[in-house]
Amino acid sequence: MRLNYIYDFEYVDNKNESYFTYSVKASSNTISRFVLDFSGQINQLSWLSSSQQWNMFFSLPRQQCEVYRLCGPFGVCSESTDNFCSCLPGFSNGSQRDWNLSDWSSGCKRKSDLNCPANASNTEKDRFLLSSNMKLPDDPQSLDVRSNMECRAACLSNCSCTAYAFKGNNCSIWIGNLFNMQQLTQGDSAGNSFYLRLAASDVEDPSKKRNVTVIIAGSVSAAAVILAIVLFGVWRWRRRPIVTTKTLEGSLIAFAFRDLQVATKNFSEKLGGGGFGSVFKGILPDSSHIAVKKLESISQGEKQFRTEVSTIGTIQHVNLVRLSGFCSEDDKRLLVYDFMPNGSLDYHLFHRKDSKTLDWKMRYQIALGTARGLAYLHEKCRDCIIHCDIKPENILLDAKFCPKVADFGLAKLVGRDFSRVLTTMRGTRGYLAPEWISGVAITAKADVYSYGMMLFEFVSGRRNSEPFENGPSSSSQHGLLVR
Repeated sequence: MRLNYIYDFEYVDNKNESYFTYSVKASSNTISRFVLDFSGQINQLSWLSSSQQWNMFFSLPRQQCEVYRLCGPFGVCSESTDNFCSCLPGFSNGSQRDWNLSDWSSGCKRKSDLNCPANASNTEKDRFLLSSNMKLPDDPQSLDVRSNMECRAACLSNCSCTAYAFKGNNCSIWIGNLFNMQQLTQGDSAGNSFYLRLAASDVEDPSKKRNVTVIIAGSVSAAAVILAIVLFGVWRWRRRPIVTTKTLEGSLIAFAFRDLQVATKNFSEKLGGGGFGSVFKGILPDSSHIAVKKLESISQGEKQFRTEVSTIGTIQHVNLVRLSGFCSEDDKRLLVYDFMPNGSLDYHLFHRKDSKTLDWKMRYQIALGTARGLAYLHEKCRDCIIHCDIKPENILLDAKFCPKVADFGLAKLVGRDFSRVLTTMRGTRGYLAPEWISGVAITAKADVYSYGMMLFEFVSGRRNSEPFENGPSSSSQHGLLVR
């Protein structure tokens, strides 16, 4: 049977509602319509003449909580409640008027501001609240850390980090607003847990619930235990030749110079060198490998140096070399980085005879990872960080050949007088942007130019310029390179 259809379009917009309808009427008097709900859900309804009402035929997405960003930032959706959306603990709805109209897109806002390291005072540090049986937020970032505590510290040291999760040796952090979270029902196998970052005032301290009488009664025994620990520590300190001093500043470790001297065997195994100092391989008492950079000609005072290092230490990204600690004693200034076992990119591109390690797929991944690290420095940090010396020597490779941009932030740390360094470094001449020669202001585009010149070397496997005949070598097979 052939049916004739009549199409009808209608758009309604008033103070109570706004919607668009598309109706199709067949000769059999069967009418259906598509309705795009303000939340983003599309519904198809058919008119039942027998009951004189609209019947839901299907909807997309099928469930309300599947609508993209239905509850806005920091909002949680639940199919088991009539209102669908609620706020995470420590948050309140952004617009009560919109929420009363079942429009949750404004999301939720914090009740208390975070105590970020960049503006921290003597107030309590931020804390984390466990959220269980959840559909995790969108767009997590993966970090190469080995424990839940390292994952927690990485999030805490990043002012933009709002949550983290650690499962199966995988660390995920979330930067900025959290979207598309859903509270799942008990027993749902898809449920996961993550830790939400909140101001200390919004997280109840379980220790405050303890009975005062119990605390007083146990104080004597606790004092005895503490005294025993102190005496044991003094005994161990006298017997051992080295005890690494670890004073936490954010997530960084303040090392004693003597400890780094022992860890590097009196700075005997040199990994590389450049205009700002030399880099040496070291091993800590826990058998972890480090790269120690001895900075030279640093005129900053200790307080200013610690402030600048703390700022650099908050920058965390999978394609940036992680600064794990520092040393500032008298006129000694050292930086401690994670050790990169596969050395610098220039060794594999220009000095290694067996070039099969860097096949085209590997080169593409290294180029892509390097670009991501630079984009993070230029666009994701609180202040734009211009590297000023992008070249293969400053791209390091970890055990899985994941690229790590090194030496970022040194411009901020040692000042912006680059003339001495940029005229003495071998290979840098082929990466200098025209701005350095013309004398105009240096912007992030200078890094983009240097990155582009490096891409030519990825493709050709050759230097883009001839090195100075008697200049100092800037390539290395292992570890961290400095400019």
